[in-house]
Amino acid sequence: MDGAAREAQSGLEWRVTVPEGATVTVEHHDYAARAWAWVVGCCMGARAWTSRVARKVWRIGADEPRKVVHGLKVGLALALVSVFYYTRPLYDGVGGAAMWAIMTVVVVFEYTVGGSVYKCFNRAVATASAGLLALGVHWVAGKTGEFEPYILTGSLFLLAAGATFSRFIPTVKARFDYGVTIFILTYSLVAVSGYRVDELAALAQQRLATIAIGILLCLGVAVVVCPVWAGQELHRLTTRNMERLAKALESCCCCREEEDQLGPIRCVLNSKASEEAQANLARWEPPHGRFGFRHPFAEYAKVGAAMRACACCIDALLATDQQSGLLRDACATVAARAALVLREAKRCVETMTASTRSLEFAVADMNTAVHELQADMRSLATMTSSSSSLLIMDAMPAFTAASLLVEIAGRVEAVVDAVDALATLANFKQQVEDGDELQDDDDDDNKLKAGEAQAEMTTTKVHPLNEPDADREPAQGLTDHQHR
Repeated sequence: MDGAAREAQSGLEWRVTVPEGATVTVEHHDYAARAWAWVVGCCMGARAWTSRVARKVWRIGADEPRKVVHGLKVGLALALVSVFYYTRPLYDGVGGAAMWAIMTVVVVFEYTVGGSVYKCFNRAVATASAGLLALGVHWVAGKTGEFEPYILTGSLFLLAAGATFSRFIPTVKARFDYGVTIFILTYSLVAVSGYRVDELAALAQQRLATIAIGILLCLGVAVVVCPVWAGQELHRLTTRNMERLAKALESCCCCREEEDQLGPIRCVLNSKASEEAQANLARWEPPHGRFGFRHPFAEYAKVGAAMRACACCIDALLATDQQSGLLRDACATVAARAALVLREAKRCVETMTASTRSLEFAVADMNTAVHELQADMRSLATMTSSSSSLLIMDAMPAFTAASLLVEIAGRVEAVVDAVDALATLANFKQQVEDGDELQDDDDDDNKLKAGEAQAEMTTTKVHPLNEPDADREPAQGLTDHQHR
């Protein structure tokens, strides 16, 4: 018993003896230590999550500082408009409706100036028109006596239904969707609340005044303090997409497929919504910088559509097997010259200059390379028609890549045509090439030279594969292969 007492004092709870003589000992569990470890683990996990979020936020702010500035601008606008609520003389001037100015700043302040102008204009027009219409309907309904609630309810039903249906009209949805929403909200508030309010006109006047104050403060801060113009954002997006296409074509010159090249192509293909939204907001912006009044922002969407058509073919080209040695040099030449054309077009858009002679020469060189590639393809088709099936199977990837490059060259020309249309409508400045002298007595000669250059460009246009090309000899590599 003394041994059992000593074991009990040492913390041993009970002992089990198995038949072989081995023993199993069970000790007390320290639940407090486990709970403390769980709490420490939760704290460490929360710390790691906070650190990840902080690094992500810092990276977003470092990559795009204007987003940080936008947050500060919103805070500044709200701080300025709150003065009307905290200052007694200003508060007495606008009455108890000062909170509407703060609400206006919150709902209409956008990242770009165009977005802010768009929402401010829609809110002002929709609030004024709906308020005046509600006052008129309320006055007419008041003259009918006991039929007043029926007239107000009927007018609310008809106007809400008609305004909601108008949001499905493409033009209204693109430009006035927010205004229609504010119209329905304002009319509903005024029409319903006016049934229990005696001085409805004074209340509507105070709300309109405070909303106007909020709109003016919002526009002032958006335009004066580090403005972000939707037109400039659309302009930069167009040039970035051209650079992405050029880099993707350059990767085709090296006959390799890279994951980092597929990402930019996907960005170009998915840029339609962003381009259309920025083009719509840019229409609302006042003239600024190099973007004058009625700048053709819609043409940027056409340039973007041409680039997306080109990006589809480049995406398909990157997914093809480009390891075949057949037509590799000719395909690389076409891809390199098409990339050069895109870079020249990008330079014209970036500097807002009309098509230069270097762009015309780049297009002519690309068309010449396409003619050479097409001649090589006809030579290869003639050779494989009398060869074994194994050579035909080896030539199929080369035909696929070459056909895609011919199509890409044609779509690159479509991008150049869209850029020319943009330059014409936007009145891009004419750039004087090095060594040129503009003299009045040489106008006829310049026109004659321009006509000859245009004729030369027309003769070197990309043509179909079945068009004869007797002047072009087969490629040296294919001829040697055929002799072998």
